[in-house]
This record gives sequence, structure tokens and C-alpha cells, in this order.
Amino acid sequence: MIKKKHMRQQVRGFTLVEIMIVVGIIALLAAIAIPNLRLFRMSANDVLAQTTLKALSNSAEYYATTHESDYPARIADLTQGEQAALARPYCDEGSISGFVYKCEMGVDGYAFTATPVAVGKTGSKTFVIKTGGILAEK
Repeated sequence: MIKKKHMRQQVRGFTLVEIMIVVGIIALLAAIAIPNLRLFRMSANDVLAQTTLKALSNSAEYYATTHESDYPARIADLTQGEQAALARPYCDEGSISGFVYKCEMGVDGYAFTATPVAVGKTGSKTFVIKTGGILAEK
């Protein structure tokens, strides 16, 4: 009778040390990337707030052009009716992309303000745009 030799196949895998090195490298890359992602989000929120304020200002200026130099007295003048310039009111709606918008309006002019919910986290500073469309930082 012929004896069969059982050959043990060697199964190679990763050792615990190799796995720990890979996990350590991934943790290091995450520690570098996460703060940068927060800065990018905050910058994007800042740009969106400035763009929103410019849209509000442009809408108010257009309204004044079409209404004998009278600015809108309330935000509803810009969001309702056939000639609505804005799809949403923005003002006093709570947090929108990390900013809260405040609108002061009257027939003589306007002041729109965008304030970050948490300075340094959702936005870097407060932005204001007043009659005439001049955007400023507070």
C-alpha cells in the first residue's frame, strides 16, 4: 500500500504588527485631513453667506428700480407675487448653512446681516450688506 503524504500548506496572512502599522498610518492621515475639511466647510459657508447677501441686495435694488426708488418694506415683497426675485425669504428662518440672516428693511433702504451660528466653526465672521450693495465684514 502506498502511503499518502499529507503536505501541510502554509497559509500566510498579515501579522498583528503589520495590521497595527496600517491602522496607525490611516489614523495619522485622518488626523491631518479632518481639520482641513472643517476649514474648507467653514470657507464654503462664508462664500455662501456672502453670495446670499448679494442676492438679497440685488433683489432689493431691482425692486427699487421697478418701484419708483422705494425699497421693499418687508421680505415678502421680494418673495411673493409675479415678480418674486427670491425663492425663499432667508430672514429669520433659523440656521442656513451655518449662518443666521437678519433683514432690516424700509422704503428708504435696507441692511442684511449674516451671522455665523458658531464663530470659528460654521463661519469665520459676520457679513453685512447695506443699501447700495456694499458688502462689509463686521
